[in-house]
Amino acid sequence: MIFPSNCQVYISISSVDMRKAIDGLSSLVESHLRYNPFSGQLFVFTNRKQNMVKILYWEGNGFCLWQKRLERGRFRWPSSDKDVLSLTSRELSWLLEGLEINQVKAHQKLEYFKTY
Repeated sequence: MIFPSNCQVYISISSVDMRKAIDGLSSLVESHLRYNPFSGQLFVFTNRKQNMVKILYWEGNGFCLWQKRLERGRFRWPSSDKDVLSLTSRELSWLLEGLEINQVKAHQKLEYFKTY
C-alpha cells in the first residue's frame, strides 16, 4: 500500500484486541492515544502476536479501516516508553514490508534551509 508522503502516521506501541473495528479503534485513538480520530491522520495498531496490523483513518465523510494479516512471521513493531510514536509514511511502508522503521542504510530526509 502506498501512502501519501505528507500524511501523518501515529502508531500505538501497545497491542490491542484485533476484534475491535472502527468504533472501538476510534475510541482508543481518542481516549488512549489522545488524538482526534477525525483528523485524517493514520492510526496504526497491532495485536499481541504482532502478525496483524489495522490502520484507521478518516476520509472526508467516513472512517476507513485497512488490515493486513501475515500468514507467517511478525511485524517488527518498535518499542518505546511512550504510548504512541509518530512515523513518516516511508517508515510505515517499511514496517508493513517487515523491516525495522529505523533503516540505517536509508537516505536521510533533507530539508532546504535558505542561508545568506
